[in-house]
Amino acid sequence: MDIYTAIGFVGMIMIVSAYAYLTAKDEPNPFILHGTNLVGATLLAISLLVHTNLPSLVLEAIWISVAIWGLTKAFLARREGRRKAK
Repeated sequence: MDIYTAIGFVGMIMIVSAYAYLTAKDEPNPFILHGTNLVGATLLAISLLVHTNLPSLVLEAIWISVAIWGLTKAFLARREGRRKAK
């Protein structure tokens, strides 16, 4: 196993862990959920850049985009919550 395969396995574990976290929690923290997905998908994408599988690489690009979208929504919601609390 080379370093890029190991990186891919860590990314896969992170994505599966994020899904397990989502399933286990009644109200998951969006920063943990989307942040873990973002890092996991990025690690998998790094692995896929070396061990190319184009459909999987495109999937990870989409996964990264959705995670960034989720984090953006979470940051905006937190900012709005702070604004209303003032």
